[in-house]
Amino acid sequence: MWCDKCLSKQDATIINSSEKVKQNDIAIIGGGHNGLVCAWYLASAGVNVTIYERRKIVGGAAVTEEFHPGFRNSVASYTVSLLHPSVIKDLGLYERGLEIIKRPISNFLPTEDGGYLKLGGGLERTQQAVSQFSRKDAERLPEYYRRLENVADVLRQLTITTPPNPKQPLQAGKAILQQVWPVIGGSLELMNDFRALFLGSAQRYLDRWFESDPIKAAFGFDAVVGNYASPKSKASAYVLLHHVFGEIDGDKGAWGHAVGGMGAITSAMREACLEVGVTIRTDAGIQKVLTEQSRVSGLVLANGETVKANLVAANVNPKLLYQQLLDENQLPSRFKQKIDNYRCGSGTFRMNVALDELPDFTCLPGKELAEHHQSGIVIAPTLAYMHQAFIDAKNNGWSENPIVEMLIPSTVDDSLAPEGKHVASLFCQQFAPELDNNRDWQDHRLAAAETIIDTVNKHAPNFRDSILGQQILSPHDLENKFGLIGGDIMHGNMSPDQMWMARPAVGHGDYRGPLNGLYMCGAGTHPGGGVTGLPGKNAAREILRDLEMA
Repeated sequence: MWCDKCLSKQDATIINSSEKVKQNDIAIIGGGHNGLVCAWYLASAGVNVTIYERRKIVGGAAVTEEFHPGFRNSVASYTVSLLHPSVIKDLGLYERGLEIIKRPISNFLPTEDGGYLKLGGGLERTQQAVSQFSRKDAERLPEYYRRLENVADVLRQLTITTPPNPKQPLQAGKAILQQVWPVIGGSLELMNDFRALFLGSAQRYLDRWFESDPIKAAFGFDAVVGNYASPKSKASAYVLLHHVFGEIDGDKGAWGHAVGGMGAITSAMREACLEVGVTIRTDAGIQKVLTEQSRVSGLVLANGETVKANLVAANVNPKLLYQQLLDENQLPSRFKQKIDNYRCGSGTFRMNVALDELPDFTCLPGKELAEHHQSGIVIAPTLAYMHQAFIDAKNNGWSENPIVEMLIPSTVDDSLAPEGKHVASLFCQQFAPELDNNRDWQDHRLAAAETIIDTVNKHAPNFRDSILGQQILSPHDLENKFGLIGGDIMHGNMSPDQMWMARPAVGHGDYRGPLNGLYMCGAGTHPGGGVTGLPGKNAAREILRDLEMA
C-alpha cells in the first residue's frame, strides 16, 4: 500500500513493465529516493530518463505501507533529518505536500537505576536534565555542541562536492589538502576534532567530554545506528558525526517525522520526476547490465525484455551491481577485488508494531500522550551495554539485551493508525548480518523479535500485551525486500576506509564505474547512507558534466 494521496495517481502515471519502451538516453536501476533525485536533475536538464524499479512501488527503503489492517508505517527508513535542503527546494517537495514535524524533544533514555534522561527542548533545558547526573557534564554541553557543530559544518560542505579521484597515494594526500584543508580553514582545533571523529572510537571521544553514563549513552547511540560495531570500535565516532549533520528547516541537528510516513517523501519526489518527463517502470527488476566493448549498452529485465541505454546509473548496493548484475569478466581485476572486499552488514533488525495503547514506562508512568512518547525512545542505558550487545551478536547472533530505539509516529500523525491506537517503529542493533553454524535468519527471526519485545517490556510492562500486530524485518528480510545486501541500510559499512573518495572504491569515488557509461548514484557512494538525496544529486551533476550539459 502506498500513501493515500498517491494511490489514485499510481496506475495512471507509472507504466507496467510489460509495455514496450523506446531506447533510453539514461536508464536508472532502482527507484529509491536517490534514484528519483538523480532522475529529476537529469530530466530537468533535458535528458531522456527511465527508472526501472523491481517492486510495485517506488521509494526503495523509504516507503509507507500497511503492515496490519488499518495500521500504516514507514517500513524501513523511519525518521527525517538528513534530507538535504537543496533537494527539498529544487524538487519542490514542500509545495507537493510534504510536511515534516520536529520532535518536541530529541531523545528519552531510561537509565539503569530506574530514572531517565531527556535530551532536547533547548540548551538550558537539556543542561538541567543532564545536571541531575553531573553538573560538570551540564557545564560542558555548550562547548561540546559548538565543537561538534563546527565539524558537522565541514561535513555539510564536503557532502555536496564530488570526491577527488586519485590514482596514486601521493595524489590522494594532495587531494585531501586541496579539498579538505580549505574547508577546515587552517584551524588547529577543528583539525584535531576532525581527526578524533574520523579516526577514533565513540567511547574515547565521549570519555574526553563527559563523566556520566546516561549522557554518553544518549550521544553514543548515534555511533551504532546502522553500524555493526561497538562504541569502542575504531572509527565509530564518525558514524556519530554522520547522524548530526542534518537539519529541519534550518534547525541543525533536528530530527522529525514526515506526515504520512517516509513514503510521503518519495511520493513527492515521484511527482516531481513525472512532471519533468521521467518514465518510471515498476515490476521491472534487472537481470543483467549489458556491455559492449567495455561500455554499457543496456539492460535485460527480469521478464527477459532487453532495453538499450546510452548510460546506466545504478541506485543499488555496489556489491549487488558488480557481483550480481554484471559479468565479472567485464570488470578490471583490481576493481573486482576492491568490491569483493567492500564490507556490508549494518547489524540492523527492524520491526513495526500496531499498538492498542501507548507504552507505560516504569521510570515515567502514564499511558496518556506525553512528550517522551513523541521522541526517540532509546533503550541502551550505557556505552558498556552497547558494547556487550555487539559482543553478544558476534558470538551468538544477537544479544538478550539488544539496542532498541522506538519511535511512535502516530503520536504526531493520526493518519497512520485508527483513532486511539498507535504504530511504533522499532529500530534495533546489534544483529549479525549472517548467522553462524549454518543457522538461517528465516528460522530465528521470531525468536529475535521476541527478545526485542522483551527488552521494551522490561521498561514498559504493558508493551507486550498492547501489541495487535507486527511486521518483522531481519537482516535477511531487509535484503530480500529492499535489496539491502546483508541487511545493510547504509549500502556498505560507514567507516573512513569506505567513505569519501574510497566509497565504494578508491579510483571510483566520483560516481563513475569502471565501465564507460556506467555510474553509481546510491548510498554506496559519497556521502553514504541515510535519506539525504545527495548521492543522487551529486551523481547527476557528474553525468551532466560528462554529457557537457552541466
